[in-house]
Amino acid sequence: MTLLVTWPETDPGTEVRRTTDPAVVEAVLAPLGVRYEQWPVRENLRPGAGEAAVLGAYRAEVGRLKEQERFSTVDVVSLHPDGTSEWRATASAARERFLSEHTHDDDDEVRFFVHGAGAFYLHVHGEVHAVRCEAGDLLGLPRGMSHWFDMGSEPSFTAIRFFHEEDGWVGTFSGSGIAARFPGFETLHAGSAA
Repeated sequence: MTLLVTWPETDPGTEVRRTTDPAVVEAVLAPLGVRYEQWPVRENLRPGAGEAAVLGAYRAEVGRLKEQERFSTVDVVSLHPDGTSEWRATASAARERFLSEHTHDDDDEVRFFVHGAGAFYLHVHGEVHAVRCEAGDLLGLPRGMSHWFDMGSEPSFTAIRFFHEEDGWVGTFSGSGIAARFPGFETLHAGSAA
């Protein structure tokens, strides 16, 4: 279930919105240029399923979105705990890479969650919107939107990624430090709207 929490950019202690209603999530995000959709969850796919299985299961949805948005490349990224120290190092490095505010000036950032969860934080128009996505959620951020992504301290997700450019995207980091001031992935469910 998608969770949307909004704060003023200057006051992470004051929630101005908290909702799990998909219609409200879409109504808040659409004027920002953010694409939000919910696709059916394919229960027969297990976490860690290979790229061919994932893309095969979502062939119709992926094909529709590729045609609509003229995406040239689609792939699958997967990070699931296996208890090894190598996994912990990979997960920690991946989390740190995206946990600072950045933009992508060369492409949109579009992700569909097949399994697990992650939270995108959008910093726009004087507010921060945390969008906690789970299996079945698609989120598309337009190029140039300030954001960060928190996959939690124990990341576990499989996502389909869509790109307009063959090389994917490059992050331009703001250096603002704003991400450190807001509740992280694990604490998003705590609290209530003002």
